[in-house]
Amino acid sequence: MRKRVITSIVLGVSVIAAILYAPLWTFLVAVAIAVSLYEFFYMVEKKGVRLFKAVALCAGILIPVTIHFRFPVLEGIQFISVVVALFLFFLLELTKRETHQPILSISATVFAILYISWCLSFLVRIRLLPEGALLCGFLILVTKSSDVGAYLWGKKYGKAPLLKRVSPQKSLEGSIGGFFTSIAAGTLFSLLITSIGFWEKFFLIIILAVISQLGDLFESLLKRDCQVKDSGKIVPGMGGALDVVDSIIFTAPTFYLYVTMIQ
Repeated sequence: MRKRVITSIVLGVSVIAAILYAPLWTFLVAVAIAVSLYEFFYMVEKKGVRLFKAVALCAGILIPVTIHFRFPVLEGIQFISVVVALFLFFLLELTKRETHQPILSISATVFAILYISWCLSFLVRIRLLPEGALLCGFLILVTKSSDVGAYLWGKKYGKAPLLKRVSPQKSLEGSIGGFFTSIAAGTLFSLLITSIGFWEKFFLIIILAVISQLGDLFESLLKRDCQVKDSGKIVPGMGGALDVVDSIIFTAPTFYLYVTMIQ
């Protein structure tokens, strides 16, 4: 618990400082993506799947950077980029001395880029919106409040398993506690945001509170499949970087799409 508290304070201060300065925020997101990708590679390679790590890391970092500098990417170019990337992966597969699960290698590499880099890059998109700093702070607070609430409530009152085959330590009581903690924290912070109506914000908080827990469960499912407890050990008391950002992976694109649709 002591390690978790200290780590949470350090991460909280770092995130607040980065959010206030857009280039630093992009750098922090890019670092989180790079480390999370590396941890994902580590987990999947324990299953004997070889990935195109160098290409995935370059592509993963390039996505948030191009967004930050507002690189004009048209829909047609995005489609062509996907086709070129797939062609490159197949070409690299042909250069290997031995054929070893090419479908799994290519699929897992593309999935890593989409699941981690593409989804988390929406944090940069959100920062570039009007009131971007407040919106990023709102998203992080709502999402991580759910994590904190679920952990504390589950530790004190948890008895009934939430989804035992995926994560035996998560409880239904913790999930409910995390949900209401997220709503309470989000409702208070939302008073600072004037670009979105109150009821729209409240509805959004409910959506994010649910999706954040689904993101956490999905990463638990991946770890279960790879037979690892944590994605890494880089974050004291919390595991790996992917363990920290897992709940944000799905809430970031959801939040961005919702906000841009109502504005």
